[in-house]
Parts: sequence; structure tokens; C-alpha cells
Amino acid sequence: MALTETTVEDKIEVVGDHKHVQVRTATVIARDGTEISRSFHRHVLQCSTKSGDTWGNTDISGESTEVQAICNAVWTDAVKTAYQTAMDAAEI
Repeated sequence: MALTETTVEDKIEVVGDHKHVQVRTATVIARDGTEISRSFHRHVLQCSTKSGDTWGNTDISGESTEVQAICNAVWTDAVKTAYQTAMDAAEI
């Protein structure tokens, strides 16, 4: 009886006006090739981050190449500016 554990990004979604990228990761446990358990973890990436009063690009270097490609495609300068403006307005 061999148990194996596999982790796979099984869902990547682009959501909302500000193009948040949601990544769902599945951890699959199998016994002799038959799945016996599956659990999920989800995280969300925003196009910009703020440190103090300064906006910067979100560090996506730790993400898979597929997630990086999606982020780079949808996070245009216009999307980043709109997100930063909305977040700054929400702080008031």
C-alpha cells in the first residue's frame, strides 16, 4: 500500500473590476493510485500593494509560471491605477 501526496493548482480565476487572481490548490492523497482524500487551499492576489504611502507591484515571483503569466496579462497599468485609486478613496 503506497500512499502518495500530490499538490496541483486546479483552479485559477480572474475576478472583479480590479482583476484579483484567485488560485485554488488541491492536495490529493492517493493509495495505490486511487484518490482517498482531497483538500483545498485558496489564496488571492491583488495587482498592487501599499507600504506606508507608497504603492508597488505585488511580488508574484513565488507563484507558478501559469499564475505569473495570467497576472502579467490582466494587470495592466489602467487596472493598477484604478485599484490604487479605489483603495485610496476607501481609506477616507
